[in-house]
Amino acid sequence: MRLCGNEDAGDARAVTEALGIPFHIIDAEKHFQRHVITPFAEAYRAGRTPNPCVDCNRLLKFGHFIRLAGELGYPSVATGHYARVERDGGRLWLKKGLDPSKDQSYVLYSLTQQQLARAFFPLGGLMKSQVLEIAAERGVPAARKGESQDICFVPDGDYAGFIERAAGEAFPSGRFVDANGNTLGEHRGIVRYTVGQRRGLGLAHSEPLYVKEIHPEDNTVVVGTADTLFSRTLTLQDVNLIALDRLDATLRAKVKIRYRHAEQPAVITPLGSAALRVDFDEPQRAVTPGQAAVIYDGDVVVGGGTILETKE
Repeated sequence: MRLCGNEDAGDARAVTEALGIPFHIIDAEKHFQRHVITPFAEAYRAGRTPNPCVDCNRLLKFGHFIRLAGELGYPSVATGHYARVERDGGRLWLKKGLDPSKDQSYVLYSLTQQQLARAFFPLGGLMKSQVLEIAAERGVPAARKGESQDICFVPDGDYAGFIERAAGEAFPSGRFVDANGNTLGEHRGIVRYTVGQRRGLGLAHSEPLYVKEIHPEDNTVVVGTADTLFSRTLTLQDVNLIALDRLDATLRAKVKIRYRHAEQPAVITPLGSAALRVDFDEPQRAVTPGQAAVIYDGDVVVGGGTILETKE
């Protein structure tokens, strides 16, 4: 699979040579554009903040890539995710990686039973320090490589510039408003902001102001003080369940609303076949539409979905 640059491809080749396994380069650029970059830009245009790693895992690594691996005669796909797959009777469970500081089960919640059956996570039962030690002992060059970027295709962190190039358009300035619609200043385009953001607003106020909501329909960004950022309830769409076929009654579990967020106790209520309502015991700060909310029962991933909307 084509990686993010020639350097990454060279590193991958060096790893396969050190391990004595075949190396193939597969051009997945069109699939990456269609399934990851285009939805990423469209989400920002709609005032949401997406997590493209979720789409990449579901549709590229364990979608397109699994199909290609099968054509090459490989029954499974191994990745470096810190997560575990275990079988319980006839069902496969996705579990957190053993190293809590590296656990990546959050970005894998959308995988199906069929995808998990062909997934292999050899790092899931190891600590990062153990992985580096093993890699160094075997002469794997990647053992000396630094941490990867949060979003690999925006290495410079300029999301707005990337989105404007991907969308082929510039996003116009508009109004910063308070909860009552009063104009407080001018923003530089909605793709430059996300819920909870404080830096870069350029607004003078007696208290620090944060992005509270983004309204693409009238090109406004609603701001408020820190105490206005909390929500107790959220709605999930595009739900995928792993630990059970369907949810027919309320479920008490813990929910993580961001990759670096500590999961919080909540009650989950089904809303039809593909939506859920999450009611937290305590209000959560800066719940962001477009991000993933993942449900955990201990170290087991019950499932998750995309945050559609929130309520205070």
